[in-house]
Amino acid sequence: MSRVLIIEDDPDVRDAVQLGLRHQGHEILAAETGEQGLEHLRRFRPDVVVLDLMLPGMSGLDVCQRIRDRNQVPIIMVTAKGDDIDVVVGLEAGADDYVVKPVQARVLDARIRAVLRRQDAPVSGSIRPRAESHGELVIDRAGLLVTHRGEPVALAPSELRLLLTLSASPGQVFSRQQLLEAVWEHSYHGDIRLVDACVTRLRGKLGELGGAPRYVQTVRGFGYRFGSP
Repeated sequence: MSRVLIIEDDPDVRDAVQLGLRHQGHEILAAETGEQGLEHLRRFRPDVVVLDLMLPGMSGLDVCQRIRDRNQVPIIMVTAKGDDIDVVVGLEAGADDYVVKPVQARVLDARIRAVLRRQDAPVSGSIRPRAESHGELVIDRAGLLVTHRGEPVALAPSELRLLLTLSASPGQVFSRQQLLEAVWEHSYHGDIRLVDACVTRLRGKLGELGGAPRYVQTVRGFGYRFGSP
């Protein structure tokens, strides 16, 4: 049973999501505001956070950033239909995935189960030494630990999975769709913005936002590859 924290101010949406996810076997705690959600996060220690971006007072975006400052728990954000800017901003703030209102419990349940599987599942075809050195970057696949210049790098689940997938085959070019399927388990209709936003966050944590990235490299017109210095 997974523990899910729902942060949603609309009582109808909140009640419907709680009921649906409980029926799917999840343990649920709900919050009406961002402040309450952050307090619940400390006490409840959820496996996944379902976060509405449109919250009164402290915005969902601020909540997402606050969570990421202290915790790498998976975040699935909830957005209004057609709010493309909110989707991009939310993903760049650290969300791992998103669903669009009206929220269907079975869809949300599938996303929750997928993000939890991604935390534990090894990358296909990546039977390699426990610790790999790529210049100043060291990846411990067995321990799921990453260090850069000797310092640990705190990665959200999607960021870690993306790095593991790319680094398993240095030099190989992956299309965005291939990465959607490998990292997010999304089908052909997945949103490639998930990939681009995650790449931006990963590069930032590896100190690669300025200049030419050494590790997560863009192949224009195709996708991304991992470069091992």
